[in-house]
Amino acid sequence: MTRSISLGLLLGVLLVSNGFSQSYYYSAQKFVPQNYSLKDAFKDTMNNGSDFPDPKKVLRRSLIIPGWGQVTNKQIWKVPIVYGMLGGLTYYSVYLHVKYHDYRAAFYNLNPDTPNDNRFGSTPDYIPENSNLSALRQNRNYFRNRRDLVYVFIGLAYALNAIDAYVFAHLRPFDVSDDLSMKVSMKPDVMAIAYAPPAPSISLSINF
Repeated sequence: MTRSISLGLLLGVLLVSNGFSQSYYYSAQKFVPQNYSLKDAFKDTMNNGSDFPDPKKVLRRSLIIPGWGQVTNKQIWKVPIVYGMLGGLTYYSVYLHVKYHDYRAAFYNLNPDTPNDNRFGSTPDYIPENSNLSALRQNRNYFRNRRDLVYVFIGLAYALNAIDAYVFAHLRPFDVSDDLSMKVSMKPDVMAIAYAPPAPSISLSINF
């Protein structure tokens, strides 16, 4: 009697342990494939286990380095556009800044009401000594205002770079395939009625 109980307990333990190991192996195979590598784990860590990047992460990267969000969204072709826009505006702002300083120095140096101490630098060679003070003032104000406006455009381009990456990261999971039509299907079915035998019917399915 004691021997049969011991054999029964041993058999039960073996069955439970075997079932647990099989279920654990099934769970491991379900969540971690056999060919799962360190590269796949790093990719899942970067993407938070999703095929699509986190929009907030994309926004932060775009604000840190322009174009980084587009790279994260796998839109590398937009990076030259981003840097072309920012680089062109920056170059133009530098040109306007230099012109503004030149005309400011010329207006100060050629104005008889201000001492000729070259406070803002010497007068450039391309500006004649007999230039009209009113024209010099207008040119100075023009280049200063245009430079400040370009600074605003640089800020807008920087923000547009981040907004573009953020919006695309949000829209990326949506289905944008060419097949977005509606499909209607009908098939015979059996409708169950309480306290009565089943009755034949037709089911209508509409898929968008």
